[in-house]
Amino acid sequence: MRIVLIGASGFLGGHLLRALTADRHQCFVLSRAAVRRACIALSPGVKLVQADVHDPQVLAEQFAGADAVISMAGILNEGGGGNTFQRVHVQLVEAIVEACRKAGVTRLLHVSALNAGQGRSRYLQSKGEAEALLRAADDLNISIFQPSVIFGRCDAFFNKFAEMLRLAPVLPLACPKSQLQPVYAGDVAAVMTASLDDPMTWGKTYQLAGPKRYTLKELVQWTAKTIGKRRLVIGLPGPLSAAMAMVMNLVPGKPLSWDNYKSLQTDNVSDRNDFAYFHIDPRSIDLVVPDYLTGSIRQRRLQSLRRQPRR
Repeated sequence: MRIVLIGASGFLGGHLLRALTADRHQCFVLSRAAVRRACIALSPGVKLVQADVHDPQVLAEQFAGADAVISMAGILNEGGGGNTFQRVHVQLVEAIVEACRKAGVTRLLHVSALNAGQGRSRYLQSKGEAEALLRAADDLNISIFQPSVIFGRCDAFFNKFAEMLRLAPVLPLACPKSQLQPVYAGDVAAVMTASLDDPMTWGKTYQLAGPKRYTLKELVQWTAKTIGKRRLVIGLPGPLSAAMAMVMNLVPGKPLSWDNYKSLQTDNVSDRNDFAYFHIDPRSIDLVVPDYLTGSIRQRRLQSLRRQPRR
């Protein structure tokens, strides 16, 4: 298949591109950013195309001749450059649907989020608005994927907490009782790849969650144990969690934004096992995360030894 992808230059996109090219699909990644271009362009079977993805006419030109389009652009926090939840999660999806119609592409895969449309956060609300647009486009063959928090090498979840735990002997934690069901990026990519040419997945929404539920505090404590650090993780009560989010929202990079705090009020879990249809057993954090967290520790120690003068 000839597949055009929007938003594939990030963490999940890397896993998906590897799965697609392993199945000998031709992948064209649309991007405006220069960041990571070299890495993407070097991948066999992948071509990076510089394009304004927010222009429906440009999208239609790029979609021409494609067998499928994959929409996976997303942001966790609103930032500079006009990147708002409304623009990235809703308006871009609207433009993709319009461009698919103009180009005559009927197969569209979309990455959303577990609990899209629920809760009070703009992140979840905007994801829900995008899903409503897609379900209204009944002239297209659309599949929607709703993953829980995604983990894997280079993720922004376990790696972020591991870095914080290496620096801080005591870690105050907002929303410690929030429940999550981490899902492996490779398993999400496998489901999406398998669904591409399966008509039974048209018009379906798949909730993709890992095999086990955890509280946020349990996950942070597990991370500390995995990297071999004895750390005191202090779960903050509701008012202090909110206060921490308000302060962190003002810090450059927003380690915990106010909208993140609102998202954490809705448990990121599912009772469904939508992996079953694809005959995939989702991998647990124990099978994947220690390899890249402890591997990075060994690598740093090796580099440190190499820098020491020889005697």
